[in-house]
Amino acid sequence: MSGLAFTITGARTEPYAASPLLALRMRVTEASGAAVHAITLRAQIQIEPQRRRYAAGESAKLGELFGPPERYGDTLKPLLWTFVSTTILAFEGSTACDLLVPCSYDFDVAANKYCDALAEGEIPLALHFSGTLFVRGEDGAVTAGLVPWSCEARYRLPVVVWRETMDAYFPNAAWIRLDRETFDALYRFKREGGFPTWEAAIARLCARGEAVS
Repeated sequence: MSGLAFTITGARTEPYAASPLLALRMRVTEASGAAVHAITLRAQIQIEPQRRRYAAGESAKLGELFGPPERYGDTLKPLLWTFVSTTILAFEGSTACDLLVPCSYDFDVAANKYCDALAEGEIPLALHFSGTLFVRGEDGAVTAGLVPWSCEARYRLPVVVWRETMDAYFPNAAWIRLDRETFDALYRFKREGGFPTWEAAIARLCARGEAVS
């Protein structure tokens, strides 16, 4: 159906969830006049880093992903953030719903490194949609078709909203993944050094590294 279109109109933190969720407010429009019975929707969300500028401090943090700023013309390529799915209930004309996007502090994921590196401004997003569209005819019968691959939306997510989401679930904290051997070595250093917290043990290791360098 060529009349189907999607627009992201806003974003907010979803406060009542087991893990961090960002709610993108989405308006769905069907312009041909057909009665939509339901849509089972899948969205691929990408970050388009080439669509914004970066301050010096941001570029320093982004070096692991894109290299120095003089290489940005070649290295700023879209990053896959995540896939999300939802079901949109019956409507005619247009409707609005929330697209719930899981957020993570896994720094092995390029999209998370990117978001954390930004101090202010916006995160340029591109959403590409697919799925199944169910339409009710004049006789009451429901027919199924595919959501056109041409359906997409762009949105500039405020960095402050992403940070508010992470702070709501991980206040003043960040997470890194360690393999078992490295964790065991760190745990042994913590125990034998008598450090009361993980932060204290890691701070001592960082201080030793700075002294050597």
